[in-house]
Amino acid sequence: MARNSRNRRNNNLSLIQRILRVKTSTVLCICLILFLIFLLAFSWTKILIMKTSQQAIEQDIQKISNLATSEEPQKSRTFTLCAIGDVMCHNTQYMDAYNSATDDYDFSYVFEDIAQYLQTPDITIGSLETSFAGKEAGYSNYPTFNSPDALAEAISNIGVDILSTSGNHCLDKGYSGLSRTIDVLEYYNLDHLGTYKTKEDSEKILYKEINGVKIAFLNYTYGTNGIPLPSDKPFCVNLIDKDVMKTQLEQAKAEGAEMIVACMHWGTEYRTTANDEQEELADFLFQNGADIILGNHPHTLEPMEKRTVKMPDGTEKECFVIYALGNFICDQNAENTLNSIILNLDITCDSKGKISIDNINYIPINMYKNTNVATHKFKVLDIEKRIENYENGTDKTIGNAKYEDLKTQLEKIKSIIGENF
Repeated sequence: MARNSRNRRNNNLSLIQRILRVKTSTVLCICLILFLIFLLAFSWTKILIMKTSQQAIEQDIQKISNLATSEEPQKSRTFTLCAIGDVMCHNTQYMDAYNSATDDYDFSYVFEDIAQYLQTPDITIGSLETSFAGKEAGYSNYPTFNSPDALAEAISNIGVDILSTSGNHCLDKGYSGLSRTIDVLEYYNLDHLGTYKTKEDSEKILYKEINGVKIAFLNYTYGTNGIPLPSDKPFCVNLIDKDVMKTQLEQAKAEGAEMIVACMHWGTEYRTTANDEQEELADFLFQNGADIILGNHPHTLEPMEKRTVKMPDGTEKECFVIYALGNFICDQNAENTLNSIILNLDITCDSKGKISIDNINYIPINMYKNTNVATHKFKVLDIEKRIENYENGTDKTIGNAKYEDLKTQLEKIKSIIGENF
């Protein structure tokens, strides 16, 4: 009996010890879990505090940056834009530039008189009135132009930066000619606009940043001499269409353009004043965001004007238009087709992004065809310099007849441009 009683006590004690051991383990586990939870909570709290502090620091830095920016407003930026007229190439011109000894072409002599005027401005733009479809396509004259690539090289070498290519002759050699023309211009580092090889390219606007000013260039033509646009490539030529122009003007503004230049292939050939359509389109372009309009196509000079335009929101802005720049180079015979100008605009974009045209000046030029020589007949002359040099006896290259003609042509240019410039 006593042994049984002791056994029962021992069994109870063993059970109690086991129970205590289980309780102790449970308590230790619970303590460990609570400790881990505490560590996690502490760590997350520390991370949140650090993140909040970092955000506060970043906000303070941004405030300081904004304060510095507000204390130092953007300065006014100025630049000079130069524009020339139609780059044409009749068969007499490329035959004159041909070198039989080397079986190639060189047009550099044509520009010796005036090249320096195109290299000084910050940016120079012209209008292409021919194509570079390649020798295999056959070099050709009016009505379907195709010129040696050497002309593009010469135009690039004298300082031209951009050529507008949407004109009535851009499809003279079809889409293949248009496409190759783009390739040639790019090869000679000439930016271009108005004709495109792909739809994706046609949706991009040409921008140039000059002295910190972002400038958009747009180009449209009235037509392509009855040559239809390829049915599967309607995007390849920018045609004058108000809906398209308005969309692209809005795109340029949305993409941050501070100034918009519209290159317009329009007007009536051989007329020295703008027609009603040109004037109406100029108003439309200005009202929808264009600041500068450079006109081409008539092959003669037309007037230019600087005007203050009241916008739909009531604000005012300065704008400039030259309805036609005439021919830069050509071999035409109609009156006024051999006279043109090199136009220079001094432009300022102020600290608020407002554009002003500060100074407008031009160099009168004449396309001279010297029939007294066998080769290198064609040369673009600086009219005023040639007159002055002839009068002081330092220019023996022109005779009295050409001297008198240059004086006559100078008066015609001044009459067309107007007394305000």
